[in-house]
Amino acid sequence: MSTEAPLKLGIPKGSLERSTIELFAKAGWRIQTSGRSYFPSIDDPGIRCSLMRPQEMSRYIEAGALDGGVTGQDWIVENDSKLHVLSDLVYSKVSLRGTRWVLVVRGDSPVQKPEDLRGKRIATELVNVTRRFFAERNIPVDVEFSWGATEAKVAEGLVDAIVDVTETGSTLIANKLRIVSELIPSNPQLVANLDAWNDPRRREKLEQIGLLLRGALEAQTQVGIKLNVRKDHLGAVIGLLPSLTAPTVSNLYPTEHLHGEEWFSVESVIAEATVRDLIPKLMRAGALGIIEYPLNKVI
Repeated sequence: MSTEAPLKLGIPKGSLERSTIELFAKAGWRIQTSGRSYFPSIDDPGIRCSLMRPQEMSRYIEAGALDGGVTGQDWIVENDSKLHVLSDLVYSKVSLRGTRWVLVVRGDSPVQKPEDLRGKRIATELVNVTRRFFAERNIPVDVEFSWGATEAKVAEGLVDAIVDVTETGSTLIANKLRIVSELIPSNPQLVANLDAWNDPRRREKLEQIGLLLRGALEAQTQVGIKLNVRKDHLGAVIGLLPSLTAPTVSNLYPTEHLHGEEWFSVESVIAEATVRDLIPKLMRAGALGIIEYPLNKVI
């Protein structure tokens, strides 16, 4: 790949930028940004990175200016972009969380359902999706593009409602706003230009990136665990261990410290959320020398 033109990969600028770079680092690629440059360096000569706003990413990928990139599902729908989706990239530990676009009014508004906004004015960045939402319900509304501070516009009564993005809705509640309806959910996605996907060389690189990013995401919820156990306790310990397939069990080399007893080393990959309850149980079952360690990728 290094003798060929590098794969042109879009990295989202803004709220997803840091978490995307962190995820790539877990997957094995070091991306570094510097100053005002829109072209981060990456330790892979087969890739050339460009920073781009997620709102525009899908259009440039579809047009072929980029071969692929990470952007929100919402902007793919908004721009009606025809792309190949390699993977959803959702996990809270790296802040690549799922979001949703919602119809919002002031807390004291009489509006209870979308139909109540007939003839009213709505502000949003997601103009096309919002227009389709109301058109499909035969509700005439005036949808205007919002350049920012969208929540303030409805809070101050400048518009009757907004369509805005949220994760939990807590910020809306804190600003005395109320959700009337959900329009669409959205996840960060790794996507590819259709021509790039149909080109064997670029497709191979895109598949490599997709595979390792998914492996890094999977590893965020898992840890490795190693322990030693005497033969007569082995069955009880293994019975407590969940695993992707089955725990790895190997004999410990006999030494004088084992006093002629047969001991085993057991290793497994388990859900991180189970560790705090599992370790005391393993100790009671006879496990010793328990080691927990983080994982970069699970594939």
